[in-house]
Amino acid sequence: MTLETLLALMTFALVSSITPGPNNLMVLASGANFGIRRTVPHLLGISLGHAFMVLLLGLGLGQVFVTWPVFHDVLKIASVAYMAWLAWKIAHAAAPEGAETAGRPFTFLQAAAFQWVNPKAWVMGITAVTVYTTPGAGALGALLVAVAFCATNFPSVSVWAWMGTQVARWLSSPGRLRLFNWTMAILLMASLIPILLG
Repeated sequence: MTLETLLALMTFALVSSITPGPNNLMVLASGANFGIRRTVPHLLGISLGHAFMVLLLGLGLGQVFVTWPVFHDVLKIASVAYMAWLAWKIAHAAAPEGAETAGRPFTFLQAAAFQWVNPKAWVMGITAVTVYTTPGAGALGALLVAVAFCATNFPSVSVWAWMGTQVARWLSSPGRLRLFNWTMAILLMASLIPILLG
């Protein structure tokens, strides 16, 4: 991989990681509801889980969808169902009395597993492997793409979690916290519109 290609890959990874999407909306809500320290496993799960997915895609996993297109439809249905459930959980994260936040943040494994039903994560991974690796690059090419994503993804999702902690000051009111959580849930579902229309 040339330096120019690596820089282009890093730019793509940064831009696609830091722009709004399901992961970023979820860590924004987690930062607001649980703080940075309790959100760190979620952040690590996203970064390492997505890097692992990209590595597997680079090693040939994407060929499964070419060989058996029905898996694409199955993944799409599973993604929509799981994200609808997550949106419901986010919407109801505020305790009825508003004294404390109900629920708990995502664990490392939950966040890593979420990458497999996150449509944006799939698009990012497939695009990166297709555009930034050369035919015959093999495991080294796949590993470089995965490392590039891991290096840019963790700081990107951390920014969103930090923004959530800043919003938390404004969310000290139970009513505002409930409004914020419902807004995040609606935005999470809205992020599925391109998938549903595609």
